[in-house]
Amino acid sequence: MAIGDISLTSAMRANLVSLQSTEALLGRTQERLATGKKVNSALDNPTNFFAARAHTQRAGLLEGLKDNISEAIQTVKAADSGVKAINTLLESLRAVLTQARSANSSTTSATELAGLATQYNELVQQLNNTASDTSYKGVNFLGGTTVTLTVNFNEEASTSLVMSGFSGTASGLAISGGSQTGAGTITSANLASSNLDDIETTLNTALATLRTEGGKLAANLSILSARQEFITNMVNTLTEGAGKLVNADTNEEGANMLLLQTRQQLGVTSLSLASQAAQSVLRLF
Repeated sequence: MAIGDISLTSAMRANLVSLQSTEALLGRTQERLATGKKVNSALDNPTNFFAARAHTQRAGLLEGLKDNISEAIQTVKAADSGVKAINTLLESLRAVLTQARSANSSTTSATELAGLATQYNELVQQLNNTASDTSYKGVNFLGGTTVTLTVNFNEEASTSLVMSGFSGTASGLAISGGSQTGAGTITSANLASSNLDDIETTLNTALATLRTEGGKLAANLSILSARQEFITNMVNTLTEGAGKLVNADTNEEGANMLLLQTRQQLGVTSLSLASQAAQSVLRLF
């Protein structure tokens, strides 16, 4: 129907326009209450819509980085467990040397030293096995200096932490008998009194190396934990910021709904009153 085909009085036209406007506002308010957002598309508010989308996208990217950081933390924890185990084995090797010192003054020293050499070689072999088994998701920080892991801290990869490994094997720690394979190289003759001080020196050096590397692992773990917490807070900040740009105040929208419903009812009543002049014509017949 073309505009103007039916002529309405000015009062009826004004009331009709008011009702149409109220109906549009009711639809918008219902959508906001249903979605919980005051900006549901770029048509509602282009600036807020795209700003909120940017915040949300960045939050998603940072959330992905948290997963990588969590995996890096587990890798460091695995290495730390390996360091603790190797440290225990080195202390056991020192205990063997203490027993060897006593055995050297015994009348059955040859038999005792042979047994202690076997124990020493087994401990070294288990130390090597521990260093080899300290791996998480294919990364072993006790596998040598060529092992590195880079962890990015932002979505542009402009900030990161590069962690390096070390050799946690007996050979890498340069302890006596560290070059052994299989049966080992330490013999009862190596555990003679004249050699014990030199062997113990290598063990002390290895323990010092483990303390240093353990300190590096602890520092890296602190950095990773701090960045993980920071990213969690940043994601929350971005999500909250996006929400403030587009989320609706449900209390306000609920009040708007009541007012608009009242206004709609009043508009219908007003339209009815405006039509009474036309209805009065019917009384002529």
